Amino acid sequence: MPSTPLRPLIVLPAFNEEQALGPLLDEISEALPTIDCLVVNDGSGDGTVAVARDRGVTVVDLPFNLGVGGAMRAGFRYALRNGYSAVVQVDADGQHDPRDVPRLVAELEDADIVIGARFAGTGEYSARGPRRWAMKVLASVIGRISGTTLTDATSGFKASGPRAVSLFAATYPAEYLGDTVEALVIAARAGLRIRQSPVAMRDRQGGVPSHHPVKAAAYLARASMALVFAMTRPRVRLTGAGVPE
Repeated sequence: MPSTPLRPLIVLPAFNEEQALGPLLDEISEALPTIDCLVVNDGSGDGTVAVARDRGVTVVDLPFNLGVGGAMRAGFRYALRNGYSAVVQVDADGQHDPRDVPRLVAELEDADIVIGARFAGTGEYSARGPRRWAMKVLASVIGRISGTTLTDATSGFKASGPRAVSLFAATYPAEYLGDTVEALVIAARAGLRIRQSPVAMRDRQGGVPSHHPVKAAAYLARASMALVFAMTRPRVRLTGAGVPE
């Protein structure tokens, strides 16, 4: 576990988030003035890049849409190349409260990955039907794989410490749900310690939700496939220095 203070980087994967991104970046700047921020523009067709650059925020501008997994892999690689020892993924739609970031980073003292969990006794976030059932099953299965108790394995609000940054810069999956389900399985099978910390989710501040109620059944099927695919991947091993072999 970290013996020296971590140098965290907030990474915001953003796809057509010009409405919500500006106020969120302003909030981050006010609440966390000492923590650097990176926006990974995931092939947006709106003013997402301009909103970030107008506020002096560094942007990695992907030429086309890769999905959250591809955007986060770019963010992890940027962090590794620029000397950041921790990465905190924050959604660009404003649902994650940046004031929780220091607590998640502090909890990396005893873990390699800290999940901001939505179903851990804080806040009023809820999901219904097949999607909620899938979330419960995934949390249970991944909890068993990682040897810890999880109530939320699909949260996009996560802090990753030095070993996880090194691992994910090389292996972070880009497939649908890979950034949550598959990434946690890869980390657990590499021997990384995973824990969760309760957070309260907020309402989306603008833009269009990525999930629509009619897609709940499809979510269940895709989540199951993502888990099966994750278990068939070769196990990644880390050297003593925390570098993937």
